[in-house]
Amino acid sequence: MADSVEMQDIRGLDIDKAVKGLNELDYTFKQDCTVTSTTADHIRWYQETFGTLTVTAPQVMANISPLSTFPTLEKSWERQTSYMKKYAAEDFISMEDIKSADIDVITRTLHALVKAVQKQVDTRIYDVWTEATTSGTPNPTNIQTFAVTQGWNTTSGSIVYDLMHAKKLFRDYGYDPAGASLIINQIEERDIVTWLIDYKGSSIPQYASEKIKSGVILNLLGFNIKVSPNAVTDYALIVGPSACTWKSHTPISSKAIDEPGIGTRLRVWELGEAILNEPKNVVLITNTTF
Repeated sequence: MADSVEMQDIRGLDIDKAVKGLNELDYTFKQDCTVTSTTADHIRWYQETFGTLTVTAPQVMANISPLSTFPTLEKSWERQTSYMKKYAAEDFISMEDIKSADIDVITRTLHALVKAVQKQVDTRIYDVWTEATTSGTPNPTNIQTFAVTQGWNTTSGSIVYDLMHAKKLFRDYGYDPAGASLIINQIEERDIVTWLIDYKGSSIPQYASEKIKSGVILNLLGFNIKVSPNAVTDYALIVGPSACTWKSHTPISSKAIDEPGIGTRLRVWELGEAILNEPKNVVLITNTTF
């Protein structure tokens, strides 16, 4: 018996294309990682502990006298081991629903499965960036961090100063903050927009009334602002372009499994792991919400 149109639309290559298409439509934290592939079930890698090398006084690197011994610079790495993690979800569509339901039911099911897997991948990357504990609370030990003195949700807050201080911290370790992403929760997004429009709009001529509307808020002081519910409120995370690598074992994939006379199971999965190569290329701003 030939497959119905509904069955054909959720088979093999068609469903795989649909899943990958849905994945590309939405922002994921992998866009702020260097993505490389691997076939191993675990990865041995090295975490860089310093940025630009320099000497310790009284040694100098400039204006060295003739016949002097060159100063010795030592790069530092710490060996790490990470293991692949699987992220997966599935749903079952009955034969009756496949034959009678509109094709949008299948599309929405795929969308829900993709988002569920995508959320878990994003959560893992965020946890690696922030060195989160098992509870998901950021616990910075190697990355750079500082607490604001006034919350971003107050009239006395100083978002511009805080972001400029973050830039200083990047440069302290020889990293260029240009193009870094400022990743915040929707609460911090609300506070930034409110601060710019309500609190500082009168002191920044036409900024609040015109530039916010044009989308300039998405790039503030050279940082690309990205909002995600996976970001933890009360924190603002700034990630440099080369700070993290996503090791992709299996990209987001899918399968339609037929159970004759019963229905079809839709399954979506992905395997990979995030590794934090350059922890000093990450700055975590804490206590943003008073």
